[in-house]
Amino acid sequence: MAVSFLANVVSDLCLGKPALRSLPISATVADALAALKNTDDNFISVWDCVDHSAKVEFGHDNVGVGRECRCVGKVCMVDVICYLCRDENLLSPSAALKAPVSAILPKIPGLVRHLEPSSRLWEAIDLILQGAQNLVVPIQTKLSSYSRRKQLQKPSATGPTTIHNGREFCWLTQEDVIRFLLGSIGLFSPLPALSVDTLGIITTDILAIDYYSPASSAIGAISRSLSEQTSVAVVDGDGGLIGEISPFTLACCDETVAAAITTLSSGDLMAYIDCGGPPEDLVRAVKARLKEKNLEGMLEEFNILTASGASLLSSSSSSSSDEESLLSTSRSGRYSRSMSYSSRMVRRAEAIVCHPKSSLVAVMIQAIAHRVNYVWVVEDDCSLVGIVTFCNMLKIFREHLETMGWKG
Repeated sequence: MAVSFLANVVSDLCLGKPALRSLPISATVADALAALKNTDDNFISVWDCVDHSAKVEFGHDNVGVGRECRCVGKVCMVDVICYLCRDENLLSPSAALKAPVSAILPKIPGLVRHLEPSSRLWEAIDLILQGAQNLVVPIQTKLSSYSRRKQLQKPSATGPTTIHNGREFCWLTQEDVIRFLLGSIGLFSPLPALSVDTLGIITTDILAIDYYSPASSAIGAISRSLSEQTSVAVVDGDGGLIGEISPFTLACCDETVAAAITTLSSGDLMAYIDCGGPPEDLVRAVKARLKEKNLEGMLEEFNILTASGASLLSSSSSSSSDEESLLSTSRSGRYSRSMSYSSRMVRRAEAIVCHPKSSLVAVMIQAIAHRVNYVWVVEDDCSLVGIVTFCNMLKIFREHLETMGWKG
């Protein structure tokens, strides 16, 4: 069984995965925003293509990944929100959206790495432990003659596409690897039954902010938590965990959250981004405080979005019935301000927690069930101990793989 497990390749984890939607590096922030609001994916990949007109060979598995085009990063709604919260963009968010998408690309090298489908599972784990968040893997499939002709057409200069170098690609994430390991968890006995405390995988270096502190003071922490795939804990004066400001929740919102971050406290921001839509009293508070701060440009855009549910880029026509409205939001992928949360997944600002004595397998299941890459660790009195991440777990599994015969 152990030998069979070690023989698994990356393509085993990619079966059934959809093709990546992507944008060229020449796109603008506005293009990225439009793409994010019209897809069910939290992230859009960004590609740098040297020569779109280059001929592509077919029928050969060794067509070079990235010889003509290469994924250089990924962006999500949180990147847009943090970008709009910058001091220089507060006065005129519409003008800020005209900047190139490179303005919001994370500057941390190695967050996205290319990997061949024939690569071993342990190679993927190694790349993740080196800092990769997403692995870009070619999808192994036979293309029809029509598809081959279509992929030779010159892609849009700014619009989304799924084909590069004559191939489609998919994401491989930390969650995919953890989910795969969970399917073979018996091979790792007795590791899964041990507590996270016993295994020493609780990280105490966490990102946290006081409940009453301005949400704007957490922008740096939010950006860092996105790059680390964790979250920002919201705590009381005694260090007790109250909730969180999670990139996973913010990614399901729209760009109006930038106005909320600029004007609300951290506690109020949690209520604003909580599922079901922001309370009307907080919407009124955001408008009033934007006016007080003389942020007329952001106020104008906020009013447009809250009044009509329109994008900063184009307004949406209202449906004549609730059923039509639901169908419309499902197709667009994201709700308008009054329902500014993704139709595919709604997450509360309530933090997902475990106890130091919780078993590793229980924490794995808990994180996967809530579609997050981490679980907060608290004592019985809700005092915050630390956080357990997928990366912490993978380090333990990697060490165990060495005892199974892998000497990578």
